[in-house]
Amino acid sequence: MPFFDGPRGRMHYRRWPAENHRAALVLLPGIGQHTGHYHRFATAVRSAGIEPWALDTAGHGLSEGDPAHPGTLAELVADALCLIELVRTALPDAPLLLMGHSLGAVTTLGLLGAAIPDTRSAADLSAVEANCPLTPSLEPTALAGLVLSGVPRRALGAGTPDAPGTPLPHTLPILAVHGREDRRAPIDAVRDWTTRHNWVSLIEYDDSGHDLLHEPHYRTVTTDICEWMLKVL
Repeated sequence: MPFFDGPRGRMHYRRWPAENHRAALVLLPGIGQHTGHYHRFATAVRSAGIEPWALDTAGHGLSEGDPAHPGTLAELVADALCLIELVRTALPDAPLLLMGHSLGAVTTLGLLGAAIPDTRSAADLSAVEANCPLTPSLEPTALAGLVLSGVPRRALGAGTPDAPGTPLPHTLPILAVHGREDRRAPIDAVRDWTTRHNWVSLIEYDDSGHDLLHEPHYRTVTTDICEWMLKVL
């Protein structure tokens, strides 16, 4: 089983090798999930000619740590960067796609300095600056595309007037997928966010909640994500 030594301990990841791959996908799961939950999705991605890699969040799956405390956003970003560097080393010529679900989506935006709460309602802006990376740890030009699934409101304040953080560039293709019945991350926040980022593609799913890739419509969601990734490539 593959591991790497991260800043906070031994981290586990999975790789689903794809022959004649045309790109690589780094997947960051949500809290309470691990890479073993994504074999079905990874098989579909690999069939599309994209090689998937995924990280067990600290304290989840086979990664060391406390499952109740996966880390600060800065720590989660640092863990994700370690996996991204492994992918770059193994597949140096492959375009890189990045996908995050829930907490993984927050981390994905955090890598780009864009996981910012809505500071119009923030009581203490210094707390925002202390807890949220405001500059990119990963340059957007390193990515061929970004997929966000079930992203929570707490990361969707970017683009509001005078918000801290780093704006996402219009040149970065972004897909957001979200269930209309999502109770953990209600859809109104991502709808508002996509109006401020009008180049983002938002696909909404009826009768679907937070965990789109493990719900009855998972085949449709998987197909939509794969088709979008192939299009941007």
